[in-house]
Amino acid sequence: MKILHLLYESKGDYFGVGGVGTRAYEIYGRLKDRHEITLLCRKYPGAKDGEIEGLRHIFAGAESKNFTKALLSYACNAAVFVAKYGDEFDVIIEEFSPAVPTFLHCFTKRPVVLQVQGHTGGLYFRKYNPAYASTLYFLEKLRPLFYDNFIFISKETVNRFLPKRGPGGRIEIIPNGISPALLNAVPEEDNYILYFGRIDIYAKGLDTLVEAYKDFHGSFPGIRLVIAGDGREMEEFKDMLVKLPDDLRGGIELPGWVSGDKKIEIIRRALFVVLPSRHEVQPIAVLEELACGKAIVISDIPELSYVTENRAGVSFTTGNAAALARAMKDLASGKDLREMGQRGRALVKDITWDKTALRFEAFLEKVIRKE
Repeated sequence: MKILHLLYESKGDYFGVGGVGTRAYEIYGRLKDRHEITLLCRKYPGAKDGEIEGLRHIFAGAESKNFTKALLSYACNAAVFVAKYGDEFDVIIEEFSPAVPTFLHCFTKRPVVLQVQGHTGGLYFRKYNPAYASTLYFLEKLRPLFYDNFIFISKETVNRFLPKRGPGGRIEIIPNGISPALLNAVPEEDNYILYFGRIDIYAKGLDTLVEAYKDFHGSFPGIRLVIAGDGREMEEFKDMLVKLPDDLRGGIELPGWVSGDKKIEIIRRALFVVLPSRHEVQPIAVLEELACGKAIVISDIPELSYVTENRAGVSFTTGNAAALARAMKDLASGKDLREMGQRGRALVKDITWDKTALRFEAFLEKVIRKE
């Protein structure tokens, strides 16, 4: 197959790469030897067309450090690229984001697959000004109506986007995966709690986490909070931490983004992991942490309920710092840590990137054959 994938984040991106980019590189790294793959990515300062990790990259848009400008410029230029060159490909995959309004159905007759990795809904109004939030909210509802082929990451996201969709079209749920190497990590319990993910203060609930750590630190002053990750709100987050008392700020570490063996090491040695998100779909980090045998504290949003349903962690009321602090104190007291970790590892042991890539490949072939 000749595959074109519109990927609005990529390796080396000035704004960082999250779950959307990680998923693409994991899948295509396993398919690149038998298919011709082109990634059409958002241009960032210094980006140059060429191969990255054996995959052809073409960058579109303006080299801007303004996030909104970079996204809109990418959307316009990506649509122009598809209009000019789309017929050279067998299938086109578009990563869905209301902030990237490409409307590809207007520019190509090639089969287009919309890959949906998240749903934000009313949370836009809590994060952005009313005018921008209204635009994103409207586009999130409108754009999927023009597509017939969908890949979703979870059943919950299908229900949010297409609750009343009748028969017709092709809808496939293809989850994220893990590397088998994570299953071989030997869990230990060092004196730190770990958050691993994108630095997005509101969506990821990092404001709740910092507030909860104030309470937790009073009871367990020797246990650090390690916040591993990066993102465009990093400087804002650092400014938040600067305002904390010295003893509290000294207990919080920011190692930045880690990957490979360093990532496995920082996960396997954590006392436990915490994910206080207000909004998620199926975070890769959670699957990886479960694979490393770690108990997890999660917010009680539906997309993360599988953790508590399988008794691999505990939940707290989303946005409630006092409830999060209580959950952290319970686990820090040693409550079922190893047992939760073992159940979590058993839960994800068969969800590998190899299987995800094969399901992804099979669905694209099905779309091309119009089955």
